[in-house]
Amino acid sequence: MKWGLANRSLVPSAPKFVVKVGSSSLTLPDGTLNHEQLNILSDTLAEAYSRDQRFALVSSGAVAAGVGSLGMTSRPTDMAGLQAASMVGQTKLMAEYSERFNAHNISIGQVLLTADDVIRRNHYRNARLALDRLLTMGIVPIVNENDAVATSELRLGDNDRLAALIAHLIDADFLLLLTDVDALYSGPPKEPGSRRIPFVGDMSELQNYSITGRGSSFGTGGMATKVTAARMATAFGIPTIVTSADNLGRALAGEPVGTWFAATGTKSNARALWIAHAAQSSGQLRLDAGAVAALESGGNSLLAVGVTDVVGTFDPGDPIDIIGPDGNLVARGLAGWDSERLRASAGVAGAGRPAVHVDDMVLMRH
Repeated sequence: MKWGLANRSLVPSAPKFVVKVGSSSLTLPDGTLNHEQLNILSDTLAEAYSRDQRFALVSSGAVAAGVGSLGMTSRPTDMAGLQAASMVGQTKLMAEYSERFNAHNISIGQVLLTADDVIRRNHYRNARLALDRLLTMGIVPIVNENDAVATSELRLGDNDRLAALIAHLIDADFLLLLTDVDALYSGPPKEPGSRRIPFVGDMSELQNYSITGRGSSFGTGGMATKVTAARMATAFGIPTIVTSADNLGRALAGEPVGTWFAATGTKSNARALWIAHAAQSSGQLRLDAGAVAALESGGNSLLAVGVTDVVGTFDPGDPIDIIGPDGNLVARGLAGWDSERLRASAGVAGAGRPAVHVDDMVLMRH
């Protein structure tokens, strides 16, 4: 059974939602925070709060705010530089949100997550409980990826996907992704002949369209990441709206702005989708044809005897790609062993627990 809202008319009365705002909507061209946009965002969301709607705000802008505060001319490209800018900027961003929501007698809570927190079973259970408690207390969670401790190997990489995962964590009725473009278009928005796509009932409808992945100079996202996030959320059973920050009020009023992605999935496949989409792969297991056949027949864990090669360095619980002898991706999963032990056990029958347990694996082709 699908869940989530059936259509836009239910948006103004939906009890719970997630809204994500990107760096391009919160910052000026020089990288400093756009205070006018912050005012509009917080005032509009406060109106929804006054209607007894509760929401989590996934907010980019920490790195951009740090870039402006530190006098940098562009977004850093190295991990240490990104982390430094984020640590300075996150404090500034939260202070701005606190001031604005406090004016409406609304308390906020900072929630910083990593890919670990949404793919490891005990972590995401704790994250769900913490978010539920904040919402029950009437506190607005303001969520961002924890850049200070995330690594290049294990990070979500963009807040669009994080927002989709948060929407599932809190059982949101819908997800609203704000950007600097008013909707999804059939091609580059400024290109002659491109048209707005008001409704997507199934992701296969987008196969023939050109969707750019370019983000702003102060952000990591683009329309491609929003489509990926919409794909995730709708597969979780959560409808998604993609529109501009300028259309926030109209979107929350249920008006036909932006692009509405209809829910396509059910709650039962959420765990698999977390594993498939939550983090970048830390390594690879390459399999023989027999192991691939066993996995694709369904219900089987991956045993070390079917592993022909181990690529990369990873620990138990890290996300890894599972590759067939043809070089194509067969599945993604969470490693049952570390890479060193797997190398020693590859191709060996009766090597103990599975290399990847069936409960921690999702087939990517079938």
